[in-house]
Amino acid sequence: MGILKEFKEFAVKGNMMDMAIGIIIGASFNRVIDVLVKQVLMPPLSLMSGSIDFQEKRFVLHKMLY
Repeated sequence: MGILKEFKEFAVKGNMMDMAIGIIIGASFNRVIDVLVKQVLMPPLSLMSGSIDFQEKRFVLHKMLY
């Protein structure tokens, strides 16, 4: 019953609502940045670089071993 009591205290404090609002704002911000990059930044960049299709380009990140 301790876990249920702790969760109830967590939800009542408003932390749950703050977290939900943060997730919604984060998802919206992600969509705005996605549109900005795809529709505002990429077309002029593609024109300046000789019509390279950047959707075909990929970066592969490797974990560096020390």
